[in-house]
Amino acid sequence: MPPKMFETYVREAAVAADAASDDYRRTAPDEANRTMMIVALTSAVALTLINFFAKDPAWVSGAVSGVGLNPVRVNSWLSSPDSAQLARLSVWTLVQLLAYVALPVLAIKFLIRKPIAEFGVAVRGIASHWRPYFLLFLVSLPVVIWASYSEAFLAKYPFYDLSPGEGLWPNMVVWWVMYAAQFVALEFFFRGFMVHGLKWRMGYAAIFVMVIPYNMIHFAKPLAEAFGAILGGVTLGTLSLRTNSVWWGAALHIAVAATMDIAALTHQGVLWP
Repeated sequence: MPPKMFETYVREAAVAADAASDDYRRTAPDEANRTMMIVALTSAVALTLINFFAKDPAWVSGAVSGVGLNPVRVNSWLSSPDSAQLARLSVWTLVQLLAYVALPVLAIKFLIRKPIAEFGVAVRGIASHWRPYFLLFLVSLPVVIWASYSEAFLAKYPFYDLSPGEGLWPNMVVWWVMYAAQFVALEFFFRGFMVHGLKWRMGYAAIFVMVIPYNMIHFAKPLAEAFGAILGGVTLGTLSLRTNSVWWGAALHIAVAATMDIAALTHQGVLWP
């Protein structure tokens, strides 16, 4: 990162966050502690729900039966060879949206009682901050291309496995839309809710608290990607503090993910046989 950009987006962000935290803890120490505890506990609940409900969609059938509905169609959707894979990914996406977005929003509105705009969803003035994100994409591009030649990468991506002779439409395209929505939710949770919720008590250190669970959700990914999540989490968290927005981070995440899928599909001969 160029020195001027580093000064603007890293050093100034850290100093400003620590100064704001010091002022807030002096004037409203109880509120700072209360907000920190709500964010931490909500985050723990959200991550627990994802761990137990996002990976295995078998619970959906029981939930449908539990509210008095006939689960036959749901069971067919979850088990049919034509729909089972997309059904599993749909449940995975839905649980992530509920845990990463709906639950934190409820906590912000009813427990923390602060404007949601203070949690990284601001849009005003963010257009001028595209440069560091574009630079990060350019840096990540050769890394993704290099990684795409590894067996571990090709075994993981894309998440939706095309059947022999299956085209990109409709299932792969539907999956890509859900995948993009999941990245928006992820950025809001980690770089929005956690970073901006913890910064009042912890200042710039909130980023390093956030990066621990963020790294842990990558444990099932290839080793290089898991280590990269540490650097990426710190970088995107710092940029979110500086811009008060997660939208460019979400766009970067989507662009990198799209590049990864395109690289994998290219190696598989799907895009350019």
